[in-house]
Amino acid sequence: MSEKKVILTAAITGAVHIPSMSPYLPITPEQIIDEAVAACQAGAAVVHLHTRDPRTGQPTGDPELMRQVVDGVRARCGVVIGITTGGAIGMTSQERLAALPTAHPELASCNAGSVNFCFAPIADKIKEPKFDWEIPFVKNTYKVPFANTFQDIEDYMAIMSEHQVKPEFEVYEAGMISNIAYFLKRGLVKAPVYLQFVLGVMGGMPATIANLNFLVETAQKVLGDQFLWSCAAAGKNQFDLVTTAICLGGNVRVGLEDNLYLSKGVLAKSNAEPIAKMKRIAEELGRSVATPDEARQMLSLSPAAPAV
Repeated sequence: MSEKKVILTAAITGAVHIPSMSPYLPITPEQIIDEAVAACQAGAAVVHLHTRDPRTGQPTGDPELMRQVVDGVRARCGVVIGITTGGAIGMTSQERLAALPTAHPELASCNAGSVNFCFAPIADKIKEPKFDWEIPFVKNTYKVPFANTFQDIEDYMAIMSEHQVKPEFEVYEAGMISNIAYFLKRGLVKAPVYLQFVLGVMGGMPATIANLNFLVETAQKVLGDQFLWSCAAAGKNQFDLVTTAICLGGNVRVGLEDNLYLSKGVLAKSNAEPIAKMKRIAEELGRSVATPDEARQMLSLSPAAPAV
C-alpha cells in the first residue's frame, strides 16, 4: 500500500455552505479560480468545482460561469478538472447538466441514487444572515429530496460519455454500489469506475470508520477489482475518516465544500490548508500524493487539455 499514490481532491465551494458561515468561502469566479490553483499548488491532483452567483453567493448552474472558472483554472495550472452535476438541492436535471457540454471537464460527479440530503439545521446556527436567500435555501432541504432515479443516472452517464467525461460516482449509502454494478454490467459505464464515498450527510450514512470499512468491503464484493475509491466526509469527523481512507489504500477529498474547519473551532482560511494537512498526513503514513498527470493515469483519463 505504501507504494500506492494518494489522489487528493479539493472540493472548492460546493452548494451546501452559505456565505454567512465563513468569510473564507469562495464565491466569485476569480475567488474560485484562485482557490483551485492554490489547492493544486498545495498538493491537490483534482479539483471539484461548483459555481455561485458572484453578487450573492447563491449556488447556480450558470454554464457561462462554470466555463469561465474552468478556463481560468486551466490557464494557470494542470490540475484535473472535475465539475458538479449534483448542482444544488432543488435544481432541475437541465440546470445540473447545463455546464458539462461547454466546460469540457475530465471528471463530473454522478450521484448514484436518491437520498434525503438535508442540511436544514444550518438555519438554526445563523442569527443574522448576509443574504435573504440563505435561510429559505437551507430550510428547503428538509422537504425536498435529492432525486437521482435510474433513468436520471443513465441519462447523466450518456451525456458524460458523449463528451468524454468520466463519471465520479457519489455514493451516500451501500445500495448505490449495486446501482453502479447494474450499469457496469449493462456496459453503460467502463471499468474502472470511480467511487466517491460521501459520509456524514444528514439523510445518508454517518461519518464513522465502521461505515467507511463497510462501504469499501461492499464495493470489493460487488465490483471486484473494477473500481477505485475516494472518501469525502462532512463535518467534524472529516479528517479522521479521510486519514482512515489513506490507511485503507484509498484516496481523499477535502475542501470548503465539505468542511469549513481545519481543526476544532478553527476556520480554514483556504482550500489549500486542508489539502496541505492531508498531504502531510499521507506522507507521514508513508504514501506520496499523486501529481495531476499521475491521477489521470490512475483514473484512466485522457491527457490534460491544453491551457486556454
